[in-house]
Amino acid sequence: MKYKNIIIVVAIVILFGGLAIYAKPGKTDNKEIQGTEITDGNNFHPAVNGEDTSNNEDAFLTASETFYDFGSIQMKNGNVNRMFDITNNTSEDILIERVTTSCMCTVAYIIDGENKKGPFGMPGHGGPVPKPNYTIKAGETIQIEAVFDPNAHGPAGVGLIERVVRLEYTNGKIIDLTFKAIVTP
Repeated sequence: MKYKNIIIVVAIVILFGGLAIYAKPGKTDNKEIQGTEITDGNNFHPAVNGEDTSNNEDAFLTASETFYDFGSIQMKNGNVNRMFDITNNTSEDILIERVTTSCMCTVAYIIDGENKKGPFGMPGHGGPVPKPNYTIKAGETIQIEAVFDPNAHGPAGVGLIERVVRLEYTNGKIIDLTFKAIVTP
């Protein structure tokens, strides 16, 4: 009887340990949005249509940065946010057709001066994601605000996270804005 109890306890520990590892949020939370990554040394560049566009003059929209590391953040301190500058480097207006996020813990806003449009979130969670139908004028720079809620996943949401805000615009072009953090209680 004693050995049977030990086997049951060991099986329960293995089961819960496996569930904790499987449920831990991280880079593989939403493979649909993450796509291909290109790294050079310590820098991470999300791929746009499979290519690194951080220095691509053919890209219609460019970002001053496409990756931000929040470092260590505490759940008890609440939401964190990052502003990404997006510039239309063409001589024509560009329509942002869709803004989505890779997880329900993240929302994004389009900010143009005093105007703030959004929130835009993860498709399929909390209803449909509104279409921004926002036009960036030729030569104009706007900001995309990414807001991350470290409490969204509860106590299981600690550890390394990586999230993406995706902009889809004219002619099926895509630009990904990525951030990461180490979430602590």
